[in-house]
Amino acid sequence: MKPRVSLQDSALCNGNFSLQIVPVRSEDAGLYEAQVKYRTEVHSCHLELGVITVTLSPPSPVIENELLLMSCNSSHQASLVETCWFHNKHPGPPSRTFCSLSRTLSILHPAMSDEGSWRCQLRYSDNEIISATFNLQILGFDGPTNPVVYAAAGSAAD
Repeated sequence: MKPRVSLQDSALCNGNFSLQIVPVRSEDAGLYEAQVKYRTEVHSCHLELGVITVTLSPPSPVIENELLLMSCNSSHQASLVETCWFHNKHPGPPSRTFCSLSRTLSILHPAMSDEGSWRCQLRYSDNEIISATFNLQILGFDGPTNPVVYAAAGSAAD
């Protein structure tokens, strides 16, 4: 896992034997064990690392008015009961909320108003609730509704 993994050596003298993983990947999910030997004593702890991912289809950049699928997946083993998506571009209460059994949210014609913070929340049969936040950026045209583009004859115009 090197160079993504490091031990916090400076904190060892305070009894902190932390492991830092940057960036975390889906394949990092699983059971971790730490063992610390101090004189004749051995101390250990176990930790399960769960990973949640948000993916876009098509991948970024998202273009205004083109179909967008946002998926939310977790390494949690229980049965998924519900997926909720919260959109909150501005501070305050969520501007829109979508809940379903599917892990995927479809936005048929994404607009600039869909840009901003999206949070997916997964609720499982064992009452575990897991969430992740994703900052959606949309490429759009913020000009007149009927723009006129002039191009020289024989050249390309996009």
